[in-house]
Amino acid sequence: MNRTDAALQLSWQALAKTYSTRPVYDQLAGELHRGEVLAVRGPNGAGKSTFLRLLCGLERPTAGTIAYQWQGQTYNPNTMRPWIGFVGPDVALYRELSALEHLQFLAKARGLAADQAYWRELLAQVGLAGREHERVAHFSSGMALRLKYAIALLAKPPILLLDEPTAMFDEHGRQLVAQLVEQQRQHGLTVLATNDERDAAWADLVLTVGAAARG
Repeated sequence: MNRTDAALQLSWQALAKTYSTRPVYDQLAGELHRGEVLAVRGPNGAGKSTFLRLLCGLERPTAGTIAYQWQGQTYNPNTMRPWIGFVGPDVALYRELSALEHLQFLAKARGLAADQAYWRELLAQVGLAGREHERVAHFSSGMALRLKYAIALLAKPPILLLDEPTAMFDEHGRQLVAQLVEQQRQHGLTVLATNDERDAAWADLVLTVGAAARG
């Protein structure tokens, strides 16, 4: 995939999600193009995280469609999953591994080229320079979140999904995320789920979700 292709687009149509008999949202519709940032907002339990999981194929909608378009071809979330970077509370880390070992292990699992120089550069970019060999068991919550960003960016994904992207960060961490979001504009699209107005200010578009919310 050409990660700089201007035709990259995400769309969702007549999207609905229901858990048992509880509707989360219904008939959501919208689209996002390369270079754009979407903020998903709503109260706790409104379905912000669910929306991101739908976009990367971790959950299936009750009704409606989600599609990625690129150079005239249409892909579903499962097909696009290798090209999606995801940061969120559900991303698991291995306490016994170091930051560098995480990248090494995940690169091998995804069939990516072994590139120690790039991995170190990536860890430095997220603020973990000098901590490459430290076990995650000794990381603070903020450091663990920085590693999750490194993992999400490992394959240089054209789609970046961020669930509560700065919840565990201080101001320096927030500035890091702002820089990463701005960089993502150059070659892809970004969707972030947040209730923080400062995070939402990075977005070009806002999607509000809630019980039975409609687009």
